Amino acid sequence: MNLEVNTQTTYNEDLNWRYATKKFDANKQINQEDLNSLLESIQLSASSYGLQPYEVIVVKDPETREKLKAAAWNQTQVTDASYLLVFANLKSVSESYVDNYLDNIADTRNLSREDLKGMEDMIKNTTLQLSAEEQEAWAAKQAYIALGNLLSAAANLKIDTCPMEGFDAQKFDEILGLKDKNLTTAVIAPVGYRSEDDSYQHLAKVRKSKSDLIEII
Repeated sequence: MNLEVNTQTTYNEDLNWRYATKKFDANKQINQEDLNSLLESIQLSASSYGLQPYEVIVVKDPETREKLKAAAWNQTQVTDASYLLVFANLKSVSESYVDNYLDNIADTRNLSREDLKGMEDMIKNTTLQLSAEEQEAWAAKQAYIALGNLLSAAANLKIDTCPMEGFDAQKFDEILGLKDKNLTTAVIAPVGYRSEDDSYQHLAKVRKSKSDLIEII
């Protein structure tokens, strides 16, 4: 019992430690092992039906990041962090995308496609019946779930992040060549280490009180 309490306390302390880093230390770099751990946390993220209707682009190239910085109102996090992670959701979900997912389930779990007929009908009778606009909005929500996993995993490793919506998505899509891939940028997250000069790290975290946030009925 005490172990569970201590584990939970540590996790919440990690969440209290993290903040939306405004200034990264460009001289501190995430090592490959930690980067792999962060990417695995994204890979393991929950999503509706497990479809993961998004991709994550890891941007390291300085020239590309300079272009993206200009499309993000010159916010320095884009270039100063170790990496820039771009969460790009599907603009529309096709039947072939669902079929590929079901094939993956069958291969991974040693099942036949016939075994998955009920699941196939359920997924196709819901997601494929949405309009393209509804599919895009739904896919973006799934990308945000993955972003949440990243933020928590990074905090656990004492790696800083800054989830950002302040950018021109169309320009990001153009720079990253997403338009021809049926993808569009949903949200971005620089990852790296905070600068000692970032005064935001010393501010008390402001959140709703539990009574204002949570209702038990």
